[in-house]
Amino acid sequence: MRIGFDAKRAFNNYSGLGNYSRYIISNISRFHPKNEYLLYTPKIADVDLFHEPEGAIIKLPRTKIGKYSTSYWRSFRLSHWLRNDAVDIYHGLSNELPYGIQRTPIKSIITIHDLIFLGHPELYKSFDRYVYKKKVQYGTNVANRIIAVSEQTKKDIIRYLDVDESLIRVVYQGCNSKFYSRVSEESLQNTRLQFSLPAEYLLYVGTIEERKNLLRIVEAMNRGNIDFPLVVVGRKTAYFTQVKSYIEKNRMNNIHFLDQVQVSELPAIYQGSRGFIYPSSYEGFGIPILEALNSSVPVIASRGGCLEETTGKGGLLINPEDQEEMIHAIRQLLEDSALRDRLIREGGAHALKFREEQTIPSLYKVYLECLNDG
Repeated sequence: MRIGFDAKRAFNNYSGLGNYSRYIISNISRFHPKNEYLLYTPKIADVDLFHEPEGAIIKLPRTKIGKYSTSYWRSFRLSHWLRNDAVDIYHGLSNELPYGIQRTPIKSIITIHDLIFLGHPELYKSFDRYVYKKKVQYGTNVANRIIAVSEQTKKDIIRYLDVDESLIRVVYQGCNSKFYSRVSEESLQNTRLQFSLPAEYLLYVGTIEERKNLLRIVEAMNRGNIDFPLVVVGRKTAYFTQVKSYIEKNRMNNIHFLDQVQVSELPAIYQGSRGFIYPSSYEGFGIPILEALNSSVPVIASRGGCLEETTGKGGLLINPEDQEEMIHAIRQLLEDSALRDRLIREGGAHALKFREEQTIPSLYKVYLECLNDG
């Protein structure tokens, strides 16, 4: 079987969609090495970001037009090249499929991570919402199967896109296997020195944007008089200026922002923390929570969405808009050792359901379903 992947994010994206793409491509090829794997990407920005599996073939634009206009190549010319390469199944790993794929013999699968731009349109520019909606509507209309990364995302697909439920399969995401093992005490100490980390700290990992509610965390720690370090790892957006302004206005000295953190350094940063907090208002899945659970770190997360699925019994669930509830949860996590031990134990057990031994067979089953469609 020849399987093609939308590998743009695998080679060019450092965060969520890139992590998912690298996870799927690496593990599918490891579990099923007899297939041929073709990785379609308009460019490779960082040759060290993703080392393709042995035997996989990277497919870049071949014509002058494709090299000049990579977006055009990916959206409007890729179906031609997929057919030319005799691909059997094409998996769009990030909410879209190339136009015209339904007019080829190729079976197609689309992964939908989230529909935040439909559920919270105020967070996006109108043009971006329009483009995202057109792409996801087309992809879900023509795909042979639709992968939802959580039950919550499945509900959103049905709610916002009016998709036939029989075409949707929930296949959970996983995280990098680097988080499965304990790092050495030497590595913990080296990482602590490298990033000037405090001896103990609460951890946040994620893009610094409004829906992830970093400002609410900082406000809760300030108003609750929680004098405990908070370490923040994540790409900064314009929202960062609001967070920084609040910190400076209230003379908070215990908030530490880390820059230039590599994936290989994250396990030690997680494992050196006292707890992990991720009170996002909306997510498709929440990979950082899974990274924390695999790192034996208890979690505080938002209730009422997919983060409940990801967290399981490994964390305290809160309403991110209820400041008193957040303050209480932080204090519990920092002060109640029996609670921490229970959350770590139950969180570790829960995280096993997201290991590749569970997720990849589920995904491959969807591939076979597509291949056997009439």
